[in-house]
Parts: sequence; structure tokens; C-alpha cells
Amino acid sequence: MPAKQAAAPTISFQTTLFSIGSWTILRLPEEASTKLPSRGQAMAEATINGRVFQTPLEPDGNWSHWFKVDEDLSKLIHAAAGDTVSVTIKLVKDWPEPVVPADLKSALAASPKAQTLWRQTTTMARWEWVRWVRSTSNAETHRRRVEVAISKMESGKRRPCCWNRNLCTEPSVSKNGVLLEPQSAAV
Repeated sequence: MPAKQAAAPTISFQTTLFSIGSWTILRLPEEASTKLPSRGQAMAEATINGRVFQTPLEPDGNWSHWFKVDEDLSKLIHAAAGDTVSVTIKLVKDWPEPVVPADLKSALAASPKAQTLWRQTTTMARWEWVRWVRSTSNAETHRRRVEVAISKMESGKRRPCCWNRNLCTEPSVSKNGVLLEPQSAAV
């Protein structure tokens, strides 16, 4: 069943794409992000350079949001790190299914009780489980989170508890739950 999100206004702004490591990032300006109904993850339809696409808006750990501009999106919008783009964002009500890490997918398949609960939860709740499991770069912590997730689902827990959903959960571009500062764009 699709997750539902409160109605929000269309948000328009300009910003400059930047790099963190090998990633290109679009960070929402604070004044744009404050128009969102939550500091946590949100799903949006975005338009850049006339191109419309859907993307999750990830929390940056500093009360704003960001999203990754991967190679395909960069080609679609004809923009790269260092380019300034005009952006329009509108939240969407229907969330696509998250990409589930292989180890979590296998663990769910091995536990009929957890798999049943997984299917009964909202799509947004499934995104939260995935975000929580993948929010560490430590392999042992990741492994343990998969175990804990299955255990919690087997006991009827529909969402991970006791973690701050407003933190950046992508270890490739964050430290201690906060999005890293941009690197200078290549000239």
C-alpha cells in the first residue's frame, strides 16, 4: 500500500550542485526546506531544466534536505557539480518501493513472520527500515542491524525505533549523521 504524505506547496529555488567524494549533491536551501512538512525523508517530484523526475529528499542532519544527482540524472538535466540550476519540488503521496539491501532481503525471505509484517507495513515504513540498516559504513554494525530488524519485525514492530530520522543516513556523504560540506567543483 502506498504511503501518504500531507499536502505541501510547490517549492521553487535556485541552487548550485556540488560534489562530496564521487557523488554530486543537490542541497535544498534552508528557506526551501523549511516549507516541507517534516525534517525527515520526503518523496518529491522535482523539475530541473524542464525535466521531471521523482526522488527521495534525504535529511541532511542540519534541518534541511538533499538528494543525489547520479550520472543518469545529470545527463537528463544537463547539469553537473558547479552548475546552478532552477528547481521546482512538489511532494508526492505515493512512494515507490525502496531498494532493499541483499542481506536484508535474504533475512526477510528466511523469516515468514518478518516478511508478512514487512508486506503489511507502509512503503514509508519500509524506507525507514532500509535507511536505518544502511546508515552505517561498519560491516559488523550493518550485519547486526539486519538481525535486529528481523527480530523487531518478528515481535511486531512496524518501524525502527530509537533513531533520529532527521539525520543523514548515507555514510558515503556524511559523518555522525550530518551531510559533509561540499568540495570545490572542478574547473
